[in-house]
Amino acid sequence: MSQPHLDDPLLVHRSRFPTLAHTLHFASHTLGAMPAEVADELAAYAQRWSDRGVRAWDEGWMDLPRSVAGSIERLIGARDGSVSLHPNVTVAQSVALSAMRFAPGRDRVVCTDEDFPSVLYLYEGLGSRGATLTRVAAREGRRIEAADIVAAIDERTAIVAVSHVFFRSAQVLDLEPVIRRAHEVGAWVMADAYQSVGILDVDVEALGVDLMSGGSIKWLCGGPGTGWLYVRPELHERLAPALTGWMAHEQPFSFDPGPQRLDAGWRRYLNGTPSLPAYAAAKPGFELVASIGGAALRAKSLRLTSRLIALADEAGFRVVSPREDASRGGSVCLDVPDAEAVCARLLAEDVLLDHRPGVGLRLAPHFYTRDDETDEVMSRIVRAVRG
Repeated sequence: MSQPHLDDPLLVHRSRFPTLAHTLHFASHTLGAMPAEVADELAAYAQRWSDRGVRAWDEGWMDLPRSVAGSIERLIGARDGSVSLHPNVTVAQSVALSAMRFAPGRDRVVCTDEDFPSVLYLYEGLGSRGATLTRVAAREGRRIEAADIVAAIDERTAIVAVSHVFFRSAQVLDLEPVIRRAHEVGAWVMADAYQSVGILDVDVEALGVDLMSGGSIKWLCGGPGTGWLYVRPELHERLAPALTGWMAHEQPFSFDPGPQRLDAGWRRYLNGTPSLPAYAAAKPGFELVASIGGAALRAKSLRLTSRLIALADEAGFRVVSPREDASRGGSVCLDVPDAEAVCARLLAEDVLLDHRPGVGLRLAPHFYTRDDETDEVMSRIVRAVRG
């Protein structure tokens, strides 16, 4: 077993995650470890509700969504007021898509077969609004080629909605040619960044992406319940979501019966009352990941995932995720015999990972992972596979 990487500055944060003391945590692609401060934030939320009642709205509750969204803006290089919070990615993307008109001649939605099922169901439902769905097929090994997406984009395309990192294989999609082609024909691009923000170095201004969504559960260590939506500020005046509500009004506490007058900025994408307990739980993880920054997160991820791939080769396991650094997200996928049963056995031994049909086991080190843990998790997998 290799020695812990003693000069790893990110390990200073490890003590903030109690679960790491008794588990091998390689599941941050599916549920990140919980920061200890989450318990304090939730307790403070409950105490304020109990002590202050309705006064709590003006004593911190109304400021919480903007504070949490601000961490995302810092992490992705976005301008202030360009990110709004939502219950999950499906709702966030639904809000954005509800602002679009799918008219004849500009009705095409381009996506891929490897996008997350929840958003694929959403795109299918756009057919009732006149949209035509074009799904780009994967090549061998579930690989999606940017060139195939580019070829599917034409003057009929209204929006290209694709993953930045594909959930199943951890393949990174090169968004630059996709965005360039979409903008050439007057289409927008919406990137699902759930598997990229928090483990890749993402800069929305440099990308020029129009819309981006992500969430709290995975690399951001925020637990369930907080999705986010980035909208390029220049688009605010052009997007009037039909999926709306009182919090999107320019003066929500005027209780105006309508017609709706949308806020000029980020609040125009809100709808009903915010999910404050979820935002309170997300706050510590979002702040910590944003303070580390995408460059440092990416550098450590590449080092540890490269080590996992080398160990998998030594063990004779087939690596399904991309080997090239530029093409690999934060996970390493291993095609092992009886992956579902192996996963269940390891979970019972406090080895936290998961499996997906078609790719096998998925392992995800994060900024709090020690080097020696990559060796240990592979040893456990070898024993579990070989019985």
